[in-house]
Amino acid sequence: MNVIRLADLISQGRVEGQRVFIRADLNVPQDDTGRITEDTRIRASVPCIRMALAAGAAVMVTSHLGRPTEGEFKPEDSLAPVAVRLAELLGCEVPLVSNWVDGVTVAPGQVVLLENCRLNKGEKKNSEELGRKMAALCDIFVHDAFGTAHRAEASTYGIAQFAKIACAGPLLAAEIDATTRALAAPKRPLLAIVAGSKVSTKLTILQALAGKVDGLIVGGGIANTFMLAEGLPIGKSLAEPDLLDQAKAVIAAMKARGAAVPIPVDVVVAKAFKADAQATVKAASEVAADDLILDIGPKTTALLADQIMKAGTVVWNGPVGVFEFDSFSRGTEGIARAIAASQAFSIAGGGDTLAAIAKYGIEKNVGYISTGGGAFLEVLEGKTLPAFEILARRAAG
Repeated sequence: MNVIRLADLISQGRVEGQRVFIRADLNVPQDDTGRITEDTRIRASVPCIRMALAAGAAVMVTSHLGRPTEGEFKPEDSLAPVAVRLAELLGCEVPLVSNWVDGVTVAPGQVVLLENCRLNKGEKKNSEELGRKMAALCDIFVHDAFGTAHRAEASTYGIAQFAKIACAGPLLAAEIDATTRALAAPKRPLLAIVAGSKVSTKLTILQALAGKVDGLIVGGGIANTFMLAEGLPIGKSLAEPDLLDQAKAVIAAMKARGAAVPIPVDVVVAKAFKADAQATVKAASEVAADDLILDIGPKTTALLADQIMKAGTVVWNGPVGVFEFDSFSRGTEGIARAIAASQAFSIAGGGDTLAAIAKYGIEKNVGYISTGGGAFLEVLEGKTLPAFEILARRAAG
């Protein structure tokens, strides 16, 4: 995908003295007192801001935070705590500017944080008037918020449409490169791991992947529905019996291409969904009526790990068991460690997936860790994200 990149503009000497507007993703969790509890997104946004500052730009940064009501400011919707943390990370002052749509004063080499962009009326509906006003604030618009790339809003799409120059920041550019490498031009075999509690939330993704991948591993509650579709007992495990036909269709689509959806041969069960529940390994055909399947078994884990080791590309979304409970975490750990040990290019995304990667400390052994949840899923589904579309259109002139 051809988009203009901030790095290219800098290398061409086109950024110095310019007003640069960065749409970042600074939507971080906070406690009841407003203290930031996890700042990964802020730290991930710093390189783009530093690049622009080092190039001599006058830098404006904005982000959404939570789901405020447009036009109604409440203290809990403010980016004030983010401005403080950003100043600490950048080592310079980061003034917070409110009511900024009609004008911002910032000098080259300085950075300001523009208050929560979702407070602006027309943001969510991508108001053309608002998009044009934002575009008038800058010479260069930089989209660096992959987590919002699947939404066409005024601060992500409208401004890109009307700004003099619209480009991708380093985070967004890396996402474009990684998803292109994993899905558009993958090294084969291409293996996808899609797990989660419900088939219904991932059905369109499974259907789309069934036409592309060489292997499709399903896990969690999704695997239970696929086991049921294959005539295996699942006891009182989470499943969606009304989607058996769709699960069978995915299996058939894979089979028609000479590929497969491996069904668990053994599972780890318990009588209750509790961290201290007794874990028992059973053959997939021997699950009792009062059993809950909470993980894949050791034989299944070994078979899947072997498949991962033979892959050329691995796409991972979702843990395969209740990995938060140690007794039911072995399957997810086995998958994670196989991905870490594999020579395949790997890309992982989704909140629970990132939590598993952190738990097992394999961050450095995953080819690319995506920062966007919903956006990552839509890429897997084969959709063209609005952010990618408008940036590619602007690059084409």
